[in-house]
Amino acid sequence: MTSPTWQRELDNFIGIKPVLVIEGNVTDLYPWEGPAGATQFLSLNQILPELFADAEGARSYRFLFADPLRGIGDPLGAGDARELAEAAQAQADRLTAEAEALNPARDPAARQAPFATNRLVHDALLMRVALSRRLDAGVAEGRSIACVLDLASRLSSSPEDLTPEENAVFMNLYLGAADAIRGDGAHVNTLVLVVNRAGDVPSWLTRANPDARVIAIPNPDRPAREAFIERAFPDLADPALAKAREKLIDTTDGMKLVELDELRRLHARGGTTPERVAELVDLYKYGIRENQWAAMADKLRDDPAAALRRRVKGQEPAIAKIVSVLKRSVLGFSGMQHSSGTKPKGVLFLAGPTGTGKTEIVKAVTELLFGDERSYLRFDMSEYAAENADQKLFGAPPGYVGYEAGGQLTNAVRANPFSVLLFDEVEKAHPSIMDKFLQILEDGRMTDGQGQTVYFSETLIFFTSNVGISEEVLDQHGRVVGRRSIVQPGEPYDVMQKKVRAAMATHFKPEVLNRIGDNIVVFDYISPEASRLILEAQLAKINGNVRARCGIAVGTADALVEHLLERAQEPGVRENGGRGIGNLVEAAYLNPLASFIFDAGVEAGDAVEAYLADGAAAFRHAGDDGLAPLVGSAAETGRLAPESTAGGSARGR
Repeated sequence: MTSPTWQRELDNFIGIKPVLVIEGNVTDLYPWEGPAGATQFLSLNQILPELFADAEGARSYRFLFADPLRGIGDPLGAGDARELAEAAQAQADRLTAEAEALNPARDPAARQAPFATNRLVHDALLMRVALSRRLDAGVAEGRSIACVLDLASRLSSSPEDLTPEENAVFMNLYLGAADAIRGDGAHVNTLVLVVNRAGDVPSWLTRANPDARVIAIPNPDRPAREAFIERAFPDLADPALAKAREKLIDTTDGMKLVELDELRRLHARGGTTPERVAELVDLYKYGIRENQWAAMADKLRDDPAAALRRRVKGQEPAIAKIVSVLKRSVLGFSGMQHSSGTKPKGVLFLAGPTGTGKTEIVKAVTELLFGDERSYLRFDMSEYAAENADQKLFGAPPGYVGYEAGGQLTNAVRANPFSVLLFDEVEKAHPSIMDKFLQILEDGRMTDGQGQTVYFSETLIFFTSNVGISEEVLDQHGRVVGRRSIVQPGEPYDVMQKKVRAAMATHFKPEVLNRIGDNIVVFDYISPEASRLILEAQLAKINGNVRARCGIAVGTADALVEHLLERAQEPGVRENGGRGIGNLVEAAYLNPLASFIFDAGVEAGDAVEAYLADGAAAFRHAGDDGLAPLVGSAAETGRLAPESTAGGSARGR
């Protein structure tokens, strides 16, 4: 296989740059083409001597390893460390004596006191001596020296606010590398700093230093995973298992090779056939064996569209699209057309007027899948409008307030990876938050502020937005003085859809919309037919709750229903969709019903009739003035028979 880019870049700058800073995926295994042509997988300490060897493979470098905790070490067992350290110590003693002789006006003991017992400063001084070629010729043997400082991110707590001791450490490293510079590109002593991020060491040592080169090691790409899986899972070599092998390569996207090795050990324990080895990824990531999406298949066999229609009225395009995504999810087909097999189970962007059922349909999906509408995770994106609000979702970086708490979103998904996520009114969030979502939408994972990878590949993600429905009105001074509608109730659906999509293209970055693709569903205004269904459902719910909680049967006359339906078609109500109908029902029906029950002393076992009188809802005990009480099916539905709709005064009024 072709050497990874970072290895080729490192090879280019060996002998050119005296400081090489290696960041990123520094604790993994890496592919290396051995002399016999076989691919090996080595740690960073093991692969560095191979990269520093000459074209014929001869070892032209001796290595001195150190880290902040253990000091000088010899992880390769090559025997270089002791000899180099002893030679460096002898030269360091001479340098210290020279420095004391050149500074007679100061007390050497007082000058050295702060650093005398600091082992980090001492080790950095030894590396400075080794880098600056001050060792005895017999020790160097004509070979260059590479000083590798592992875990260099832990050398300081704040790289831009160093203590005197920390500053002495980095100054020793800087001076040692500066003295090692050669202009001919031949072998040169090299300082290698291994860090999590280049920003973990002072900027003057990396970004502001022309003698330094930062090289990032990414997570393993597909060829690296493929090569490792070929070696670690020999039982997948059978051509008949090609699909299982490809699925394992896809589903491990974003995982490190050391994690794949742990996956190999899980497989070696037994209990998983080669055909189903990819299912171990769920066990590794989430700690569970069963795929909960596969277990949900039975819930979608019984007309899922009908289940959604019971909650959301008149939004057939949205229902059809969501049912299609759900079926794809339970089959495990999500992201099949992409190289990444770790995309979320589904992503849907619900746009349109307020009150048309966008949030309600998410609740309906959650109830369908989990049996409880409260099982979804909702994030009101208006709470994330500030510039640094992304830290609330994904966690603050090290050193910032709230770092230990992690992020609200990443914590929730880590605790429950099989989730329905709702990001409500996403247009109100700070633009930087949508940039963060790019990685989730593309790769199905996110690294939080604590450096832990959170997987979103088992989530179903909904965004909702009101973009394109109305716009702010500004005065001549640029101040907001109101809002005006862009689309109107009764406007053709295709015209409204084009306006909303055009507004979304203006508001959201193309890279965000490209990752959502064709999964944008525009909700239409509530139609008269849907208004009737919503109104009747809300009246029935009120009447049913009154019966259940108070033992009072309430029946609603058809004339009153028709009157409320006429009011629901008024522009001011229709513009607010189902929420507008709910507000109408509360003001014109629920509030007067509550007042009547309270004022008239209606008790459990009584029946109440709601009817139309003088253009408004009126109430009385059923059976007054010769009217028939609620009986049989009429009592169950809360609707009065036509002969029970005559007007009259209510008892107790």
